[in-house]
Amino acid sequence: MLGVVENHSLPRTAAFFDLDKTVIAKSSTLTFSKSFYQGGLINRRAVLRTAYSQFVFLAGGADHDQMERMRQYLSALCKGWNVNQVKEIVAETLHDLIDPIIYDEAASLIEEHHAAGRDVVIVSTSGAEVVEPIGELLGADRVVATRMVVGDDGCYTGEIEYYAYGPTKAEAIKGLAQSEGYDLSRCYAYSDSVTDIPMLQSVGHPYAVNPDRALRREAASRDWPILVFDRPVRLKQRIPAFTMPARPALVAAAAVGAAVATAGLVWYASRRRGANFARI
Repeated sequence: MLGVVENHSLPRTAAFFDLDKTVIAKSSTLTFSKSFYQGGLINRRAVLRTAYSQFVFLAGGADHDQMERMRQYLSALCKGWNVNQVKEIVAETLHDLIDPIIYDEAASLIEEHHAAGRDVVIVSTSGAEVVEPIGELLGADRVVATRMVVGDDGCYTGEIEYYAYGPTKAEAIKGLAQSEGYDLSRCYAYSDSVTDIPMLQSVGHPYAVNPDRALRREAASRDWPILVFDRPVRLKQRIPAFTMPARPALVAAAAVGAAVATAGLVWYASRRRGANFARI
């Protein structure tokens, strides 16, 4: 379809996809804020703050100090949330919230990579309670995501165990290459963010998708192809063209707090804003 996928034989290969603004048109975690409100996890003020964060995520409209205050607020917000309740809310609202914002171009690429015998791995800063079901919806083979400490009572403690951000994404990819036998020189990676340069550098076929200004500049200097995805479409509208594997998505890094993943996105944006870059 897009002419960017080549068919390779052995050894095993994979395609690694960032999620937000690469596969879907918005922040995966922030999209669920209204559902968390309806489920009693956050109040109306928190909904407004997460709506603001979504705006910042899309437009880059806040300075570093504003973003840092938001990160601190959201980091504390999810402490005490029941993990099972978060999972239930995501499961109940997944199709209504996420299905309409999946890029048609990304879905086609996922299909092409599977047709070429390549594994598809979602690598996201967002949390596994959000990313894992999205991965299953997309037919991904594996998911790498942030994870948060869960107490004996089944609630988040407010501490982050693993943060899938920047260089840690590249480390996770290299770990998967060792365990799964991927030849990274023949693998693909897709992202919109300059913070994912380590991930893009780790494969032989990197692509900048809807890149921010800094990544666009880097992609141009490195001769990396730039793709523009701008057609969100419901997956059911693509069926039977879009086929999903029978096996469920496997989780490489699981059990993460959704609000802390939101905080991660905010911190992620603040770091970039602090570097005088903004998303486009």
